[in-house]
Formats: sequence, structure tokens, C-alpha cells
Amino acid sequence: MHNDHFSRHAQQVLTVARGQDLSHGPASDPSIARSWLRCLQDYHLDPALSIAPTVLEHGRLLESRERLHQVLQIAGSEMNSLHQQLSGAGHAVLLTDARGVILNCVTAPSERRIFERAGLWLGADWSEACEGTNGIGTCLVERQSLTIHRDEHFRGRHTGLTCSASPVFDPHGQLLAVLDVSSAREAVSRQAQFHTMALVNLSAKMIESCYFLRHFENHWLLRFHLQAESVGLFSEGLLAFDGEGRICAVNQSALNLLGQMRGGLLGQPVEAFFDCSLDQLLGRASANATASWPLCTRDGRQLFAALRGQARSAPAPVAKPAAVPLPGICLGDPALQNDFRKALRVFERDVPLLINGETGSGKEAFAKAVHQASQRANKAFVALNCAAIPESLIESELFGYRGGTFTGARKEGMQGKLQQADGGTLFLDEIGDMPLALQTRLLRVLEDRMVVPIGGEPQAIDVRIISATHRNLLDRVQDGSFREDLYYRLNGLDIRLPALRERTDKAQLLDFLLAQEAGDQPVALEPAVRQALLAFAWPGNVRQLRMVLRTLVALCSQGVVRFDDLPPTIGQPAAASVTPSTDSSLDAAERAALLTALAQQHWHMSQTAVVLGVSRNTLYRKLRKYGIARQLQTSC
Repeated sequence: MHNDHFSRHAQQVLTVARGQDLSHGPASDPSIARSWLRCLQDYHLDPALSIAPTVLEHGRLLESRERLHQVLQIAGSEMNSLHQQLSGAGHAVLLTDARGVILNCVTAPSERRIFERAGLWLGADWSEACEGTNGIGTCLVERQSLTIHRDEHFRGRHTGLTCSASPVFDPHGQLLAVLDVSSAREAVSRQAQFHTMALVNLSAKMIESCYFLRHFENHWLLRFHLQAESVGLFSEGLLAFDGEGRICAVNQSALNLLGQMRGGLLGQPVEAFFDCSLDQLLGRASANATASWPLCTRDGRQLFAALRGQARSAPAPVAKPAAVPLPGICLGDPALQNDFRKALRVFERDVPLLINGETGSGKEAFAKAVHQASQRANKAFVALNCAAIPESLIESELFGYRGGTFTGARKEGMQGKLQQADGGTLFLDEIGDMPLALQTRLLRVLEDRMVVPIGGEPQAIDVRIISATHRNLLDRVQDGSFREDLYYRLNGLDIRLPALRERTDKAQLLDFLLAQEAGDQPVALEPAVRQALLAFAWPGNVRQLRMVLRTLVALCSQGVVRFDDLPPTIGQPAAASVTPSTDSSLDAAERAALLTALAQQHWHMSQTAVVLGVSRNTLYRKLRKYGIARQLQTSC
């Protein structure tokens, strides 16, 4: 039976070699026809011959793995995640080196023998020269993503496999590895192939980007895209340059976005391609690079960018922008960035700040970030919530007391918050709830720079004050519950923090908080989960979002937050708005892959269809399914 199948398959291959009947069957795909001809004419392989795969000796396999140690480290979690997204059963996720040698394999333990019988061993050489047309080997030669389905393989012994492979390039455009998903199931539809190929593409791009970022962690790294919300995602352009501003490396997305060839960029000054000076660019740098900003190219196109690196002040005598690491805060909203720069500038001149905002909007985080970005960063930041402490204790908490002053007092006394903050910053949260009598004492401290503990002697202090409230203090001034003179003493600069529903950087903030709550644990959100979280109104603002993410991280299994994990108040409204075409991770991945391929091919439909391995009709059908229309680029 097998011999008959091998003979029929061999006859089909030889028909192609003679140039006959290329319009039907596997050879109707030009990449398959080219590969079959290479196998016959260049490698002199026999399609009917069934031989065991060529496998590296153990020592040589270890050497190969050591050469790609960093890639394997990065790819490991991505391969596990990809296997989970494919529902695991019937799939093997493989990573090879640039020669086609399998260096890592993720599959279900119960299915390992199935794939080993198919020749998918660690150390096996799956180059075209050894195994003929196959996902890994043909991807290496064609240098593009492709699927080799059953009879499209050259050797008859491989026609039970369906393999989807995507190349992984290094920062210099050289082929680094191949990521492949192989299935031994008989019924693999074209729709399933397309889904699998989309996920493999996404994972390969993620590995590429992570490797680029790690490889150039000691360089300046510019990340950019046509859309602000896409900066930081797998489709972003990456450009590394040295301290002199000379471009060291770019990824393919950067070349596509800039419309340049790699040779025309490398070694050139970065300012030759962007409409700003090197000093202006470096002044925008941030160690975290979470906030993007508009950046125009020399030919007038607008991009959005973020620059990773240590900020460098521009030579002009202007105030230094707040482009330093800011633990615990995300400033992707342009208006919020502007307010932060103003707040820092006046804070350095000892001007008090008054922060207004809804409960949970991040007032304390904003205040702490101002402190940490200031020259007082190595001094104490002391917070006192005036609404959370009983009125009878606020005085002792704020001013402290001398030992033995009253019944129950400590023998050694206690330093108040004002003394603890000496040399640093005192943050008075919910200042509108401070008792009227204490307002008088606080005003005196601000005027005299002296604090008098209960039962003690006056002590000089050097403290900067940041206050915050969710109340309208002017209304409280009008009704007599807040001193007018204290209001004007605290209100050196009035900053209003937007509610979470008003912020333009919700997507960045979501990723920022998720990373904080997950810590070292890799956690991913299903697309439907992300959509629901971004669409929710968040009446409790950032505090509520943080607590929900903390709960989701604790509840998620296998590092993926699924739609069923969401609280009903968040999941139910989102569930009604999610359409059937976007309610699964596969559909979301397919849509993202379509958009990426279209952007890379500048919306040229024929070229995009070739890259994706589908017909133009199939491509148009997919575009209609996901409601994708031609996107127009805006200019500066």
C-alpha cells in the first residue's frame, strides 16, 4: 500500500521535472515546483526512497544549541505558548538553526513517538538537500513563510505531514532560525492551515523582536510605527544606533516603514532619515520607552516613536524634560506627559503641587514619580492619607509627639510625617478631609518651615509638599470647611489627572500594569480579553484596573488570561460586542497577520497573497470577513 502511494507520488514529481502539467496539483504553486526541481536537479534525491533522517551526533547537537543559546532561551516560552494556542493535540512546534537542524521540539509527551516516526528528532537535518521539499528546508531556501501540505512534500514518506514554517532573521537580515509547526493529522483544512500559519508568523516575529532588543540592549534603540498604539508590538520598526548617531541595525519592518534598503541605512546618521537633530532625539529617550511621540521622516511622513536609552539633555538652556525611568507610572498620554514636565519644573523651584482627580486615578503614583524624577529622589517620600486616619490621630501622625506627653504615648516619642520627610517630599492625600484646626497648624509650618511636635520644641525642617484631592476645594472654601489662605498656599500649580476612561494611553497602561502584576511570570491576554478590558468604563480608575489584573494573573492557567476568567461586570458587556469573527485567539491572530502582511507589502494585493500563500480571491474574502479596508497614511 505504502509502496503504491510512494510510486504514484514519485510519478507526480517526475512529471513536474519533465515540465508537464504544472497547472494542477501541488506543482501549481511556483514555490513547490521550484523546490521539486531543486531536489531532482541539484540534490539528486529520489522521491520514492524511504530512508531514516540524518541526525547530528549528541556532541555536535550540543554545540549547535550552544551557538543559538540566546535564541533558544527567548523562543522557549513562545513555543510553549504557540503549542497551547493550537490546542496542543496533533501538533509539534519546532525550532531549527539556519542549516535546518532541529534544536528544540515542543509536543505532547503522548505524541512524541508519532513525530519521531515521522523523522522529527532533535538533531535531525531537515534541509532540502537531506529531506527534499518540506516546511523547514523550503522556508530556508525561499526565505519566506510557507506551508507544505501533505502531497506537496518531495519525499513520499513525508506526505502524511502538514508543516507551516516561518523564518527568523537576526538584526542584520541574516537567517537565524526557522520556527515550524508540523501536524500528522490526516484532516487538516486550508482554513486550519491559514490559522496555523498566522500564529507561526506572529510567534516568529516575537522571537525576532525580542532577540533584536536583547542583542542591542547597550545601544540606543528607536521603536516606531504608523500608529501610536502599535509601538511596542511585533509589527513595529526597530532601529539601533550608537553614541555617535550611526545606524547599526534595522529590522524588516523598519525598512518597510522607511521605504529604504538595508544597505542604504547602515552606517548612516539617524538624523538623515528623521526630521530632528540627534540631540533632540536623544532628549526624548527613556530607559523604559513606554511613551510614544510623533516623529516625522525627512520626506514628510508622520510616524510615532519611542527611544530606549538614557536621556541626554539638549545643549540649549531649557529645562530638562522628564525622560528618566519612572517606576510605577505610565505616561503615554501626551497631555499627561506635558503636565508631568510642568509639575517637575515647578517642584524643583519649591512650588507646592495640588493634584486633582477621581478616586483611584493615580494621584499618589504621579506624586511619587515627580519626587523620583527630581533632585530629591534619594531622600524620603512620605505619604499621609488625611481621610484614612481618625481625626484624633492626624495631629500626632503629622506633627509627632514627645515621649510621655499623653497617656499611651511611647516613652521615646514619635517622629511625625513632617519630620520623616525632612529633606524629601510629604504627600498629603485627600487634603480636603483635613480637620480645620490642623489646617491652621499646617499653614504655619509652611510659612515658618518649623514643626512643633506635641509637647515638644520647634524644629527646623526642609520639606516639599504635594497635595491631592478628589474634592472641589473651592467649594469647601466657600462653605468654610477649608481655609482659603491654605488653599492658595498649597495650590502653586494645579494638576488635573484624567480619569482612566479619558486617557489616550489605555493600551500602554494595560500592558504596563500587567507586566508589574505578573512580575517574572509570563502572562498573555487573549485578544477578546484585551478588547473587553480596554472597552470597560473603569469607574474605579487605575486602582480598579490594577486589582482586576492582579486577580486575573492569580487565576490564569498556563500563562494565558482567557475570556472566562474575566469578572462578570467586565466580561458580559464585552461579550455582547464581540463579533463571531473576533472571539477566538486564532481569528485575532489571523487578522493581525493580514494587517502586518498588507503593511509590509504596501497594500499590494498580489504580493500580499504570494507572501501569505493564498490566492487573491481568498485574500479578498479574508479582508471582507474581518472588515479590513485600505488604510490611508497621514502626512505631517
